[in-house]
Amino acid sequence: MATLKVPANVPSPAEDAEQLHKAFQGWGTNEALIISILAHRNAAQRNLIRQTYAETYGVDLLKALDKELTSDFERAVLLWTLEPAERDAFLANEATKRFTSSNWVIMEIACTRSSLDLFKVRQAYHARFKKSLEEDVAHHTTGDYRKLLVPLVSAFRYEGDEVNVMLAKSEAKILHEKISEKAYNDEEVIRIISTRSKAQLNATLNHYNDAFGNAINKDLKADPNDDFLKLLRATIKSLTCPEKYFEKLLRLAIKKQGTDEWALTRVVTSRAEVDMERIKEEYHRRNSVPLERAIAGDTSGDYEKMLLALIGHGDA
Repeated sequence: MATLKVPANVPSPAEDAEQLHKAFQGWGTNEALIISILAHRNAAQRNLIRQTYAETYGVDLLKALDKELTSDFERAVLLWTLEPAERDAFLANEATKRFTSSNWVIMEIACTRSSLDLFKVRQAYHARFKKSLEEDVAHHTTGDYRKLLVPLVSAFRYEGDEVNVMLAKSEAKILHEKISEKAYNDEEVIRIISTRSKAQLNATLNHYNDAFGNAINKDLKADPNDDFLKLLRATIKSLTCPEKYFEKLLRLAIKKQGTDEWALTRVVTSRAEVDMERIKEEYHRRNSVPLERAIAGDTSGDYEKMLLALIGHGDA
């Protein structure tokens, strides 16, 4: 499911750190060398390289990269080099800032990570920003968005496959009643979506479809221009079919007038070690174009090379 390609014989962290240090020397940065190393190491290996680099050269590798690189390529390399929970904490914090605020990024992190991963994000957030993720989300969102997002980022869902069929039937009925009444922000709707395991939620939504003749997201399109409803539909999609959510996000990012590089970078760097293979399959199925061709047609230079390497099109 991951697209990251790691070579069969990985050099030691000391060798990698030395090569990266060499890439920064001289008149110009050796971007190809940076890509050949960092884009082909897993999270644990990247973490060891960072530790070794700091011990050997007395500088944080991220600061060295920040000094040497620019633009979208820099952002892709920096996000990728971060440990996954650290990366999500950084992205979540960015999403609470005035000029980069995004309810969607907060929702995406809350819904597409495992319970343990989301717990680690909250820990990393606390360590880095000296406050809780929940506190910042509550402070920077309002109304219905706060009502939905705070429980989502606070969740610690059961991860197993056990499903209670009777509960699925009763909660499908509750969801249908509330949606029929247009009570989209009802506490019961939020409770079911923000606390149930993904397996339980899938069972509930399948029963909703069977019992009431419509998929829940179709019924949530009553007002296509309602931003809260858009977020609610995306939340359900993220929890039940993350590859479909990410495919649509990539499609919109690439087809936008002027590529949305922030979205493109975020998806590639956060999913390359998780489910990018599945996302690529979904993208090809939906668009009749391989994702690598779409990225190559819309990006250029070292940024393009970095993204293509992460989705499995660079030699390890």
